[in-house]
Amino acid sequence: MGDLTRLTAAELAALIAAGEASAVEVTQAHLDRITKVDDSVHAFLHLDTEGALAAAASVDAARSAGTPLGPLAGVPLALKDVLTQEGVPTTCGSKILEGWRPPYDSTVVRKLRAAGVVILGKANMDEFAMGSSTENSAYGPTRNPWDLTRIPGGSSGGSSAAVAAFEAPLAIGTDTGGSIRQPAAVCGIVGTKPTYGGVSRYGLVAFSSSLDQAGPFARTVLDAALLHEAVAGHDPLDSTSIDAPVPAVVAAARQADVAGLRVGVVRELSGEGYQPGVEQRFREAVELLTSLGAEVVEVSCPDFTYAMPAYYLIAPSECSSNLARFDAMRYGLRVGDDGTAGVEEVMSRTRAAGFGPEVKRRIILGTYALSAGYYDAYYGSAQKVRTLIARDFEAAFSQVDVLVSPTTPTTAFPLGEKVDDPLAMYLQDLCTIPSNLAGNCAMSVPVGLAPEDGLPVGLQIMAPAMADDRLYRVGAALEKALVERAGHLLIEEAPQL
Repeated sequence: MGDLTRLTAAELAALIAAGEASAVEVTQAHLDRITKVDDSVHAFLHLDTEGALAAAASVDAARSAGTPLGPLAGVPLALKDVLTQEGVPTTCGSKILEGWRPPYDSTVVRKLRAAGVVILGKANMDEFAMGSSTENSAYGPTRNPWDLTRIPGGSSGGSSAAVAAFEAPLAIGTDTGGSIRQPAAVCGIVGTKPTYGGVSRYGLVAFSSSLDQAGPFARTVLDAALLHEAVAGHDPLDSTSIDAPVPAVVAAARQADVAGLRVGVVRELSGEGYQPGVEQRFREAVELLTSLGAEVVEVSCPDFTYAMPAYYLIAPSECSSNLARFDAMRYGLRVGDDGTAGVEEVMSRTRAAGFGPEVKRRIILGTYALSAGYYDAYYGSAQKVRTLIARDFEAAFSQVDVLVSPTTPTTAFPLGEKVDDPLAMYLQDLCTIPSNLAGNCAMSVPVGLAPEDGLPVGLQIMAPAMADDRLYRVGAALEKALVERAGHLLIEEAPQL
């Protein structure tokens, strides 16, 4: 069997189903890998060793009893620490929730359990999912397995790093403005933002309710599709959940064929500010799609240029409302409650001590944008721009089946380089934000290493709402062609930790 941690999720599931490896053996191998490398990577905030081994033993017992197993039964997974898991610490990367153990499972966790997926533990993240580097975590940054001096992306950097470091074959992240796709790109793996409402948000601690969406990380497109299908579907507990069949993403990933598809290259998502090596690998990938039978055309989406300023009014506004619940009165951190301070004083001290600088920045910005006299000028105007961006997508998708762009303007930057420059940090989401504002689906797939620094480059695929299967069809075709050319997945070129 060799090293179990180097196998894909589909390969591991097949071994377990055939009885050639036990789920406990697979889980223990990944726990051992975490013990070996995570002091360097810091992908995990909490490791649930006992719970993971118990879940794996349940899968083995079910197989021994002849119970049919799902396509991911026994496969380990890293869970972003923004999704509730009963009895397991959920901190959202923040001191204000340090030690909190939820009394219930999120719908994503419930579906993972039903699928027999083994949750190894909670992955590090930017505090309350606010950031593009995981440097905003109150518990210290995660490091990119390709280069430990560089960021793994964010806010789901712990999830992406765990998969890239072979600590887990699968992970769940969340994507508000690119927080699955951007980390996937800079870590050289696959990451998908499903259609908004395609995966339940029940039990997902909210940052920006109209934008947040959970989705899969994996080392292959097929693995991502298997995880996507496991967690997707309508949920009556989530009022934004779409009551429609889950797109056939696994079948599309197995199809891996782009012949006859029309692919639109977004004119506005390239040029000034983009690293030359990123653009080079992107162009090569587009040429490869053409050679595979796709028809490639250039498409203009002019209002995409306003996406970032619109996002950084809408998201902070919703964050200022959602984070008001952390008031020291009901759960989490409480500071200054010595019997002499009033409620407002305790609340003020707690929020000052519990929230980090980036969260405070966004709360202040959002509160200002929603304040009397400024609502129409800022938040209201941003929502109008959001409508224009959605119309740009509609116009583009009337001409093509999918859109493509670089996932990020640059490869992974050094830790500390942009911490004191919020605008430079925000620019990392330049390509990914439009899909969140419109609510459609998008994916990042690795397409090579930038010649300047030898770090991974991602190509972003965007499709209409509930056409998630198109992402997997295109992504799998591209992945297959690249593997045939190189003889291996890109992640196999990552330095050994």
